[in-house]
Amino acid sequence: MKIVLDAMGGDHGPKVTVKGAVDAVNQYGVNLILTGDKKTLDSELKKFQYPKEKIEIVHTSEIVENEDKPVAAIRKKKDSSMVVALNIVKDGRADAIISAGNTGALLAGGLFVLGRIEGIDRPALAPVIPNYKGASVLIDGGANTDIKARNYIEFGIMGSIYAEMVLGIKTPRVCLVNIGIEEGKGNESTKEAYKICKKAPFNFQGNVEARDIPSGYTDVILCDGFTGNVILKLTEGVAMMIFKVLKEELTKNPLRKLGALLIKSGLMGFKKRFDYTEYGGAPFLGVQGALVKAHGSSDAKAIMNAIRQAKTLVENQVVKKIEEEIKNLGADIVE
Repeated sequence: MKIVLDAMGGDHGPKVTVKGAVDAVNQYGVNLILTGDKKTLDSELKKFQYPKEKIEIVHTSEIVENEDKPVAAIRKKKDSSMVVALNIVKDGRADAIISAGNTGALLAGGLFVLGRIEGIDRPALAPVIPNYKGASVLIDGGANTDIKARNYIEFGIMGSIYAEMVLGIKTPRVCLVNIGIEEGKGNESTKEAYKICKKAPFNFQGNVEARDIPSGYTDVILCDGFTGNVILKLTEGVAMMIFKVLKEELTKNPLRKLGALLIKSGLMGFKKRFDYTEYGGAPFLGVQGALVKAHGSSDAKAIMNAIRQAKTLVENQVVKKIEEEIKNLGADIVE
């Protein structure tokens, strides 16, 4: 197995991606290809100890910047670290790709370079969000703002496979985000989606209101990309606010600081449950290859865990499983 990492992507670039790559090699024994400026990457790699045969560098001369228009960047920056990495997977020289770079460009590259799985109309982002019981898969997390009712079937199948094979959730519960739990709630798209989801080959449990998502009521959260991105960003914002308020309240005076010291281990455990770096990134499901989008502000730990996530995707043959399930999907369900 080989995993290719866009080493120039992300807010912090090679200083973070290279360390994350080295940590992944030392921790998981993976074989990596780093795409980017060879001189820069060699300079960063010299700072660390690792099995040299485990990391290969493929030199590139361009970078897809966050300001670049997605489709134009993929078409014009052929020698960018992102596009070269995508082509390495397409050509079969690597099994998975990870990038913390321009999200729109990476998703466009996933579609145009890797291509869709046959039968998939809309590939989707599937970030993992924490809940009281553990974690849930949110799909779509922002790739498709407008979707058809049939797309919820694809999302449910892909999300269920990911939840089971990567997160280890047996028979994951799938729910449709709505403004009420009753079957007749929502707009025309969600009403139609509810009807066809009842016939779908996954464990559909009906609607879920946003307030019940943090409780762990559902393992797979189905929604369009607009709604999903709002849920994702709101979850991140609330978590950041909670940490900020906790810090303020626990450091207001010496007595509270002493109390905080006594419960430090509990606070660290609390923080870990909400730490996005534990999951590494969001897979872009529905394309021909394992593609993981890491957060733009990823640190080395997040990159390392994104590599672990890609490794698990490949080991469990998630792409192949999605292909099989979509191929076996009965036409009567989506008509």
